[in-house]
Amino acid sequence: SELIKPYLGSKYKVTEVPKSLIFYMSKHSGPVNEIQWCPVLEQSHMLLSASMDKTVKVWDAVDTGCCLKTYSCHSCAVRAARWSSCGRRILSGGFDSMLHLTDVETGKQIFSSKTEFRISALKFHPTESNVFICGGFSPEVKAWDLRTSKVLRVYKAAVQQTLDILFLPEGREFLTSTDAVSRDSADRTIVAWDFQSAAKISNQIFHERYTCPSLTLHPKESVFVAQTNGNYLALFSAQRPYRINKKKRYEGHKVEGFAVGCEFSPDGTLLVTGSSDGKVFFYNYHTSRVIRTLSAHKEACVSAIFHPVLPSLLATCDWAGEIKIWQ
Repeated sequence: SELIKPYLGSKYKVTEVPKSLIFYMSKHSGPVNEIQWCPVLEQSHMLLSASMDKTVKVWDAVDTGCCLKTYSCHSCAVRAARWSSCGRRILSGGFDSMLHLTDVETGKQIFSSKTEFRISALKFHPTESNVFICGGFSPEVKAWDLRTSKVLRVYKAAVQQTLDILFLPEGREFLTSTDAVSRDSADRTIVAWDFQSAAKISNQIFHERYTCPSLTLHPKESVFVAQTNGNYLALFSAQRPYRINKKKRYEGHKVEGFAVGCEFSPDGTLLVTGSSDGKVFFYNYHTSRVIRTLSAHKEACVSAIFHPVLPSLLATCDWAGEIKIWQ
């Protein structure tokens, strides 16, 4: 994209809150679960979306707002999809218990495997591009190696479902958020794992009785944020013992049982989250105050993500199957 070229190689400018709608993209016939900008910056005009309508789509979300490709390899809802680090492949997992690695150009499956559970979370390892972690409706989380098409390691947690997976920097440790909240206990809501040994480092990280549908890492500081079903974002240290910051809570948006995603702006100054009432909330990371809200969608807005190089370009998606691009 010619729009992206001037920004490549230059320092990222300060993020501003977007004000106007550029593209309204509506080709999905079911809720959009996940969106992600292509991680290869030269190709970051491409946006990936995974939907309950059983498809994964790739869009030109910078120049035209058009759908470039639709991939229909799943027989049930696609809950999770991720770009490979080279930007030429898409890993997807769905409620059909299938994992697929699809070639973006040809649409052919490079790798396919049936798992024992419905998949709800996928993340590539930050430094080992052939390794990913897969979780879902199961007490186990699994690390896979695409070179061998085999499971590398199994991480056993006494839970029913993994909601999200977050690698900490360097990838030696990762976190899983789970639905293991009972009336009398909130341990195991967020579990920290040693990637190599598969040992559990801690399950006493978050003590409130709320599940955390999504986790996100700060781009510069050693902290992460957990979206909670208590309608607030909680801030934690990304260093052991992963203590919660009791002085900062990001409140105002609504979660209400939706898997509402949250993310930092690339410069780390803003924290953005969707909301079950269709709004997008922009919080000042340092003060935890709401800077602005955007009335983005009529249905629940489940994801809002800033473009990696274009300052203030934001993609949002919702439960009605709509994707919007803002600037």
